[in-house]
Amino acid sequence: MITIEGLRDFGADVQSGLDRCMGKEDFYLKMVNMGLSDQRFERLGTVLQEKNLDEAFELCHALKGVIGNLALTPMYDVISEMTEKLRARQNEDYSPLYAQIKTSRDRLLAM
Repeated sequence: MITIEGLRDFGADVQSGLDRCMGKEDFYLKMVNMGLSDQRFERLGTVLQEKNLDEAFELCHALKGVIGNLALTPMYDVISEMTEKLRARQNEDYSPLYAQIKTSRDRLLAM
């Protein structure tokens, strides 16, 4: 179960996340769970394998917004890096960045 303390240990900017949720811890935790359950994470992995950079950019950009609003800083930093590379349509291997995102997500979901 994801907790405020667990999010702090992860490196999330919990105060910013709580501020966006009017200070309501239960609402913030619910939003974190919903955000981490977003199906765009799986779809992103698929389109990256297909080298569909246009759709990958759209998915990554949307996830950047979700994760940014939740103030999950370590994950946000990696998603932001990937978003900018995809925005420039850099033809490269995105699997290391995607693996970092998945590892962060899995770590949070395992709490």
